[in-house]
Amino acid sequence: MNREIITGILAYGMSGKVFHAPFIHSHPGFKLHAITERNTKQAASDYHGIISYDTVDDLINDPSIELVIINTPNFTHYEYATKALKAGKHILVEKPFTATIEEAKELFHLADSLGKQIFFYQNRRWDSDFSAVRQVIESGVLGKLNEVHFRYDRYRNVIGPKTFKEEPYSASGLMYDLGPHLLDQAISVFGKPDTFHKILGKNRKGTKVDDYFSIHLGYPNSVNVFVHSNLLLVDALPAFVLHGDQGSLHKKRSDIQEEQLLKGMKLTEEGYGIELSGNEGKLTLIDEMGNKTVHAVKSLAGSYLPLFDAVYEAIVNNIPYPVTREQVLTQIEILQAP
Repeated sequence: MNREIITGILAYGMSGKVFHAPFIHSHPGFKLHAITERNTKQAASDYHGIISYDTVDDLINDPSIELVIINTPNFTHYEYATKALKAGKHILVEKPFTATIEEAKELFHLADSLGKQIFFYQNRRWDSDFSAVRQVIESGVLGKLNEVHFRYDRYRNVIGPKTFKEEPYSASGLMYDLGPHLLDQAISVFGKPDTFHKILGKNRKGTKVDDYFSIHLGYPNSVNVFVHSNLLLVDALPAFVLHGDQGSLHKKRSDIQEEQLLKGMKLTEEGYGIELSGNEGKLTLIDEMGNKTVHAVKSLAGSYLPLFDAVYEAIVNNIPYPVTREQVLTQIEILQAP
């Protein structure tokens, strides 16, 4: 690496501890310089020598920081992104990037006027399970696709403690929480849909926000893609189901990185990102004679480090970042639509 990118993280909750700090700390192209901690001060004991700021503004105004990671509640993304760009920082913003297309375009214009770059944290592109599914799609073994389902389900029948997710703030609710993951995966493979249709639901007792969604994405040549999420799914369905005229694929959601990182596993430890045995995908193919064969699809190791590689290469060598503005605008258009 030619140099280190001095980086600050705006929050040290679950996302800061699991999805950002371990990767910035481990990557030779970055230096984890500072984290904002409003109350409990833990970061310095986890990462010796870093600064723990009391406020977001203190971190953003640190002149040594080049990249700011915005991993705060959804409704704050636009405000903090604006502040960080005006302070002369590049920014990496968690999903959803903004609540509206208008906010996104304003930030793009601001970044361009200041010569700064915006990066979108869509880490689920690098999940082991999705990577396996993408490989099968790109191989063409399923033939002409006709029906595709991507799911991200949980069982949480009570109202959660994070009010920014459960109260009707801007960009709250399940669709803005998990929808960006699923839509990004679909858009990264199939592109911008010709049409889309959404169904939202409120099923938990006392909920003020959606806790169910199903979105149909229509593509040319009768390729129908559905993304779903449900907070009341007791017996989880396969996360990925694909049907083509030559075969079908079923795959569980089985990327293990989040679970491993929550337990404190290091990126360099043996077994990091390796799916557990028994979680292989089931690929069923049919030949011209109608004979079926079943194959196990084993995933490669998952790793979010390539996302940070891409951020580094964009800042240092001006190599285009793989998650594009056009893809994110398509995502927000669908999220924002009534």
